[in-house]
Amino acid sequence: MAVEARWCYRGDPQKEQSALLVQFSNGKLKSAENMNFTLYKSKNTNNPRKKHKRILNAETDRLSYVGNNFGAEALKCNTLCRYFVGMLDKNSGQMDVYNAELFNMQPMISDNVADEDLSEYLTKSFREKVDLCIEAFGTTKQKRALSSRRMNEVGKEVLTKAVTKAAEDVIETKGVAALVSDAAEDEKADASLILPPCHEDADKPEDVYKFEDLLSPAEYEALQAPAAAFMSVTAAAILKMAEEKSYCSFVLDELKSLPLDEKTRDHKTRCLWFLDCLVQLSHRRVVKNKNAMGPDCPHIISNKLVKTFTALSYGNGRIQNKVSASMRAKITAYAIALALHINNFQTDLTVLQRDLKLRENKILDIAKAMRLKITKSKGLLGFDEHKLGTLTLPLPVYKMPPIQRKRKMK
Repeated sequence: MAVEARWCYRGDPQKEQSALLVQFSNGKLKSAENMNFTLYKSKNTNNPRKKHKRILNAETDRLSYVGNNFGAEALKCNTLCRYFVGMLDKNSGQMDVYNAELFNMQPMISDNVADEDLSEYLTKSFREKVDLCIEAFGTTKQKRALSSRRMNEVGKEVLTKAVTKAAEDVIETKGVAALVSDAAEDEKADASLILPPCHEDADKPEDVYKFEDLLSPAEYEALQAPAAAFMSVTAAAILKMAEEKSYCSFVLDELKSLPLDEKTRDHKTRCLWFLDCLVQLSHRRVVKNKNAMGPDCPHIISNKLVKTFTALSYGNGRIQNKVSASMRAKITAYAIALALHINNFQTDLTVLQRDLKLRENKILDIAKAMRLKITKSKGLLGFDEHKLGTLTLPLPVYKMPPIQRKRKMK
């Protein structure tokens, strides 16, 4: 009586096993008795881009073969098709089906290959083996990149020796005190990395921090649609926004006194809508997707916020867009610059500070670095003191805050 045949899908093989299908680029394999296969896996199991990388090595008496599942030489069919390997138990009639991957094996051709050369190859690192594969089978672009990287490695070694020698000469010539003074100047230059471009020689306040440096014409045009709701906003609508906390306090205060001129009103509402996006972004720690600012935010604005005010970081097995401390300082600087354009180059820093959830000394340091004149003013209730930032010409001289040294405990 014939045994009934059936099959069972098992998915991926066990961790210590692999189901692989191979094809040889230079012909068909007649016998596999004298062939040894070795599979190399990437050790970086946390990186999603590298953990699935594999290199398969096949050795015969005459030739060595290499195949991989990544790079320009990898088979494209692995991404378009699925392959399976079945193991049939003749006694039970059951076939276990496993996922498999196809490798294209290409010969490694070299003159007078000795056994010791092969043992040396097998002891090489994963990076060195990939470089050898690129040398043998890589495209012109890959070979050019490999040559450039090797030249850079040599250049780095020479540069390191030159920098070490130069540092010793500078310390011997200038002394420690002069180096500390130079470091303070460098610290001042680093502060400018988070600030909008500043044109110190401008003749008008609006040219110190140009509006085009904050929003490009295309980005400004894209703000028309989401900011249209502000054009006809009523007092009742503003009160409802305040109760729902749908917009920051700075924006709600400015909506109460929109200009009557339609062109000026349109310009101000666009700026306010973008400023609210900056405030919302400053409260984030990680931007998980491109539409993190909501469906109403135009694509070009979302791209600007992610590219300009987030930093790429790697964590939890994936690449993230992180709003770091330096990025929050940059958001604050751009928000101040935009608020200056909204309010005729004088703005209430205290309201912005509360919206951005900063300490007062933090926003004041950024405002001083932007060369603003800081003054005091009574709030709307008469007893709440607010700090105002005003952009005046000529710009005041920027002074670095004094370095606070910790006192030694006696």
